[in-house]
Amino acid sequence: MSELATSRRRFAEELRATAHLTSDGLVEAFAKVPRERFVGHGPWQICIFADDGSWSYRSTDSDDPIHVYGDVLIGIDSARGLNNGEPSSLATWIESLALRSGERVVHIGCGTGYYTAVLAELVGPSGIVLACEIEPILAARAEENLRPWNQVTVSSMDGCELPFGECDAIFVNCGVTHPSLAWLTRLRMNGRLLLPVTASSDETGIGRGAMFAITRRAVGFAVRYLSPVGIFSSLGGRSDALNQVLLAKTKESWRNVQSVRIDQHDEDRSCWLHTDMCCLSESPAQVDAA
Repeated sequence: MSELATSRRRFAEELRATAHLTSDGLVEAFAKVPRERFVGHGPWQICIFADDGSWSYRSTDSDDPIHVYGDVLIGIDSARGLNNGEPSSLATWIESLALRSGERVVHIGCGTGYYTAVLAELVGPSGIVLACEIEPILAARAEENLRPWNQVTVSSMDGCELPFGECDAIFVNCGVTHPSLAWLTRLRMNGRLLLPVTASSDETGIGRGAMFAITRRAVGFAVRYLSPVGIFSSLGGRSDALNQVLLAKTKESWRNVQSVRIDQHDEDRSCWLHTDMCCLSESPAQVDAA
């Protein structure tokens, strides 16, 4: 085994420990996918966070790809704070999708494609991964980077307007203020949606909030809180009015969301975030009477 392959394997096993992964398939995907293919030429810009939440970048000592195999954010466009995300966080979220061979997955906000490749490894050659990236330059990079994975198709488009049918899972990899009805209704029964709902208090483009795992049930959509999240905001899928509502939420209250309601109803005390089409609710999802 080459030194780089050894580093990649060590990195994957470290993720197993730090992210408490139980999926051998996911660990194997991280051990196989070459991160250096997706983060441009080195030396690389490593994002460093200060105690006050501010961030800066430091350059790696060299362009040796071994430097990208750590649980770090790597700058894709450091001037905007756009990074290839923290592997342990992404691994935890991806594992919650419980992807299986042959499934159909949509990745919205795929960036340069690294985590799309991980998804492709999980669904295998019989699966399908549709990757969307609204920024044409990033989409072009992703398309080139993902050529070895024949099950992946990359589109440069707004992920809120997706020309696809039913799917087993959707991973929204950019911050939104509310769920999209189009995403929810395209999920097959027991389909899963990873959704980062965020509030942005400034013009940096970084929003903070919660990553939710949403599952379509026979009756309704169940929601599970996964973790806090800080993520680059979607260019679509945001409402200024809802952003203000989210900014006023207490940190603890984000854990109270239990379901998404898509029925028409008046706002009541159970509505954590009320919208006309998709309401995040503190009431549990309805249970199938059967």
